[in-house]
Amino acid sequence: MGTAVLGGLIGLLLLAFGARVLVSGRAPAVIGRSFRTDREAGFYHLLFGLAVLIFVGGARLAGGSSGTTASVISVALVAVAVVRFRPRARARRDD
Repeated sequence: MGTAVLGGLIGLLLLAFGARVLVSGRAPAVIGRSFRTDREAGFYHLLFGLAVLIFVGGARLAGGSSGTTASVISVALVAVAVVRFRPRARARRDD
């Protein structure tokens, strides 16, 4: 299995997982504990998966600027994911 195929599969899995969390509105407990809301967990994984897919796809396209363009778009998506939807523990309530 080539690196591009493996990267594409990882991107698809992350994208599908993020979409599933957004549609269902619930993240698995292990993932949900790392984010303030389940929606943030879904968008974080969705954006990372999309970035990996664009990066891998752009690297496989012919043309000089397609790889560079795909890289710039991928970095922008990851930046949005990390800045806006980064993992943060939920606020603990001490009762």
